[in-house]
Amino acid sequence: MASSSGLRSASSIGRGLAGSFREVWVSTDDVFNRSIREEEEEDDEQVLTWAALERLPTYDRMRRGILRQVMDDGKVVLGEVDVRRLGVAGRRQLLDNVLRTVGEDNEKFLLRLRERADRVAIDLPKIEVRFEDLSVEADAYVGSRALPTLLNATINSLEGILGLLRLTPSKKRVLKILNEVSGILRPTRMTLLLGPPGSGKTTLLLALAGRLDKKKLKRNDHGAYTEPMNDAYFLLRLLTVAGKNKYNGHELTEFVPERTTAYISQYDIHNAEMTVRETLDFSGLCQGVGQRYDMLTELSRRERAAGIKPDPEIDAFMKGSAVQGQQTSVVTDYVLKLLGLDVCADIIMGDEMRRGKSGGQKKRVTTGEMLVGPSKAMFMDEISTGLDSSTTFQIVKFMRHLFGWNDADISSATCAGDLRSL
Repeated sequence: MASSSGLRSASSIGRGLAGSFREVWVSTDDVFNRSIREEEEEDDEQVLTWAALERLPTYDRMRRGILRQVMDDGKVVLGEVDVRRLGVAGRRQLLDNVLRTVGEDNEKFLLRLRERADRVAIDLPKIEVRFEDLSVEADAYVGSRALPTLLNATINSLEGILGLLRLTPSKKRVLKILNEVSGILRPTRMTLLLGPPGSGKTTLLLALAGRLDKKKLKRNDHGAYTEPMNDAYFLLRLLTVAGKNKYNGHELTEFVPERTTAYISQYDIHNAEMTVRETLDFSGLCQGVGQRYDMLTELSRRERAAGIKPDPEIDAFMKGSAVQGQQTSVVTDYVLKLLGLDVCADIIMGDEMRRGKSGGQKKRVTTGEMLVGPSKAMFMDEISTGLDSSTTFQIVKFMRHLFGWNDADISSATCAGDLRSL
């Protein structure tokens, strides 16, 4: 009797365990089947949304994209959005989808952008900078006469007046800042310019960026300069530039260098009452979008002809960065996130009278002002000043990835030993 009752209890336990395993197996199958059905429904919804988007005219199609949105119940839906009216939440959602971790996902994201262009055989424009026998000279006082004192200023003014009347010779001396410098900056390359203070690094970068062209100063009918009395005006009046500086074989007088190049100054000069986001947005509006819109239009035309459906997130990001005239752009949020400025984007810059950003944050804002633009060649002057090695490494790594996929070139000047260890 005891043995038969033990057998019955063991068999009941075995049946219970088998039933439990069957329930677990069936429930697991239901979960997998449910996830597969949800993915199929999402793919069908995406196909229908793309079909509706492709029927729009080109002008409207370039300004509308598909964005994944998470509803309050946790369900992910695909919706057609206007990239010009994404808003703060929409831009944040888009960046979270393509760039969850800045250090790991940025390179993958840029590779996805490059793969989209390579899929339809679009060659991005490249720039090669060649300079030959580049020389820069300046007429200046040396020694104690160069000190900015009231006595020297008075003597220099009187000497200048007498020099115009040819009554006394000038005591200025010719200083050679650059002496017949030649070189080549190739596309997709990062060039580090090393040298001690006063060796002419800033002057070389300004010359390569086209900021020392005296021909740009406007004159009136009497031959006098009509430009405003700013630092660039006095700098160009004092310097004498000689040599050749060509972009893809074209002289600087054949195009507008400011639309192609960007010079990042070593001085952090900002409007103290503007926030970080407003500063970058204003810089982006001034620089425009360049060739982004034309390239995206041709890219969309080729994809449509080949029957290729792009990644909706990549397509929405590229459209948001290519539409001109936006008060705020997704590119601003992208640069803020990569430079670590998203946590303080709505804080004013500040100055000596207003509390605002720190010195390192202002240096990153100075770099970000040029990154939001469409420049293909960037000349950066002392970008590591005031930054720790980790932040400098992250910025340099981001620049390498960005200009690598964009086929652009970048030059950076620094004192010896600042960046070589990175």
